[in-house]
Amino acid sequence: MNSDLIKRYFPEIDSRQQEQFEALGALYEEWNARINVVSRKDMEHLYTRHILHSLAIAKVCRFEPGATVVDIGCGGGFPSVPLAIMFPEVEFIGVDSIAKKIRVVEGVTQGAEIKNLKAVNCRAEQLGQKADYVVSRAVTEMARFMPWAWQLLRKGQAGTLPNGILYLKGGDLAEELAATRRRWDIYDIRTMFDDEFFETKKVVYTKKD
Repeated sequence: MNSDLIKRYFPEIDSRQQEQFEALGALYEEWNARINVVSRKDMEHLYTRHILHSLAIAKVCRFEPGATVVDIGCGGGFPSVPLAIMFPEVEFIGVDSIAKKIRVVEGVTQGAEIKNLKAVNCRAEQLGQKADYVVSRAVTEMARFMPWAWQLLRKGQAGTLPNGILYLKGGDLAEELAATRRRWDIYDIRTMFDDEFFETKKVVYTKKD
């Protein structure tokens, strides 16, 4: 089963969560045939390059029950769909300005019976909801992304890290992160998962202050 890959790195997941992860394969095949959100080449590697990649955030920060997490530019639901399965007692909100992508997220969440993820078709600055954490995956350069996320975040700590931004990025990030004039913690995903795809992939984090 494809979900065995998730179980390998997250042995704490229960049988219900494993069923939900397993369901994602067929659901994304179905929805991607209607609305292309994952390249055909990447569909062959859905569990590594999209699901497991999204879950790198869960290796960096464990969200507490009752926390609110917003995924800005959620696309087809990465990282919010896998994270919502991993943290069933956390409220997730996936935001994207492209309506057809939101339809995919809604279809997948209904199919996998994910109850704690709401998909919203709007721009991040229009959401009007506060969050403990903002997550995202390579939406745009960080200096542009920061203002969108910052106005949503509230101070505090609703997980193993203080509230803030957890962002999936790849490559050399020094110049891009320096442009934000903030301190960032960088976590190499290659130390978490054993696959060459993650060689240059990172989770970057900054706290709300």
